[in-house]
Amino acid sequence: MRSKMNSRIINAGVMLAVLLTIGSHVSSVAQKKEKGFVQIFDGKTLKGWDGDTKYWRVENGHLVGEITPETLLKTNSFIIWRGGEPGDFELKGSVKIAKDGNSGINYRSEQLTDVPFALKGYQADIDGKNNYTGQNYEERKRTTLAYRGQKTTIKQYTGENTPEAVRANVKNNAWTGFEVTGSLGSSDSLKTLIKSEDWNDFHIIAKGNRLQHYVNGVLMSDVTDNDTVNGKKKGLLGVQVHVGPPMKVEYKDLRIKQ
Repeated sequence: MRSKMNSRIINAGVMLAVLLTIGSHVSSVAQKKEKGFVQIFDGKTLKGWDGDTKYWRVENGHLVGEITPETLLKTNSFIIWRGGEPGDFELKGSVKIAKDGNSGINYRSEQLTDVPFALKGYQADIDGKNNYTGQNYEERKRTTLAYRGQKTTIKQYTGENTPEAVRANVKNNAWTGFEVTGSLGSSDSLKTLIKSEDWNDFHIIAKGNRLQHYVNGVLMSDVTDNDTVNGKKKGLLGVQVHVGPPMKVEYKDLRIKQ
């Protein structure tokens, strides 16, 4: 009896080893298919990233942003990738956010000099209730450029080039100079494809003046920005913790193709 049990244990161990080998091979093949992508977060340290360690750390291989009751924010805070200022690129990764969380991935952005770790620019919006996840929101500038499910074209800006004049063209937290040119599906139907308090894959494609945000392989917003005054062709990349209640957001597998 004991001999049979030992034999079963050995067989189970062999099977587990085979499955692990197959899984490793599949993962390796998947990575090879992503030709040109480079990891920008090592999963162990904050090397190559610049942010306030009061809010950002590495935990279990993830880039973690957290606000506690003792560390509530007065302004949004970013951890910024210092590997360059990407212009045309693709960014992939996965994100998990608490239900009350608010975050986002900024790109082609500028760093403010008067506010610590603050970015101004395009953002792939992310929130725990998934009301805004997938939309294109321009942080500290033109605000919403496309809601989830919208394909939009941003018109050329002809007003004064001052922050006050630009802000005057924002109404109900959305830029008045965008035109909806197509539908990717209703916001509510697309929301059902986004998992709550679980990992979701994101994919940002910025090419020329076209900006596309994908979540779990589905296109959520598509912006063509013809505004040469306010639009940007390159800039900083970073991820955000937002002013509000205590929250936690985690990012992993961050990789870029330029």
